[in-house]
Amino acid sequence: MTENIYLPQMGRIADIQEETQGARAIKTFQVEFPDSDGFEHECGQCAMLSVFGRGESMISIASSPLVKEYKQFSIMKMGRVTSAFHDARVGDFIGVRGPYGNQFPLADWKGRDLVFVGGGVGLAPMWGALQTAVTQGADYGKISLFYGARTSSDIMYKADLEKLQGAVEVQLSVDAPEDGWQGYTGFVPSNLMEKAPSSENAIAITCGPPIMIKFVIQNLKELGFADEQIYTTIENKMKCGIGKCGRCSVGKDYVCTEGPVYSWAELKELPQEY
Repeated sequence: MTENIYLPQMGRIADIQEETQGARAIKTFQVEFPDSDGFEHECGQCAMLSVFGRGESMISIASSPLVKEYKQFSIMKMGRVTSAFHDARVGDFIGVRGPYGNQFPLADWKGRDLVFVGGGVGLAPMWGALQTAVTQGADYGKISLFYGARTSSDIMYKADLEKLQGAVEVQLSVDAPEDGWQGYTGFVPSNLMEKAPSSENAIAITCGPPIMIKFVIQNLKELGFADEQIYTTIENKMKCGIGKCGRCSVGKDYVCTEGPVYSWAELKELPQEY
């Protein structure tokens, strides 16, 4: 990207997909970089996105790094900046700086089973890792996805999830089923425990609401997963993205540089405030 780490690069919104509706709607933005080659990123990293005159926000990069033509960002409408993104249209320009943070160590996981566990918009931070693992399927063992939302209308990436069938064991769940729902009814941790994926030679990755992650990790431990076999991401308010302002400090770490990806073994060494 630009040599100035504070200066955003211009990105053009090439496509917008409405994932969910409601007060906290989610949209996925496909961003291209017409004036440059964009930037390289790794699975799990974030970028600082800005709507000019409205502010900026740190957003997970949802697309696989194997896709070079564009970057994807799934954004939930929550505050001033995210609402401004939801008002944007195809063809609008936004600011993009990054990528920031560490990554899911996919290279270290080759030859192992991968168990992805997500809830709500928490599917986005690990979506690139899942897509990469599927594309490089011969390098990994069995790939499973346990994903849940409040209702079937709140499920993200519906068309993509259907395409994954066959390459990935997809286990969907909802809290409040509508007539005709054929998936699991209940919470993600319960579905995980009922299906009981093997911990042998496996890695588990979980992202979602903190309360979900808490019970997912408890259940993974009961299923025999060691602390070093469990990975998640933590999200704190990030302002600068380069470890200078201290807004995202947790203990000795700045999440924007040392994180956002941590193993459970690493997280246990940090203060419980995360």
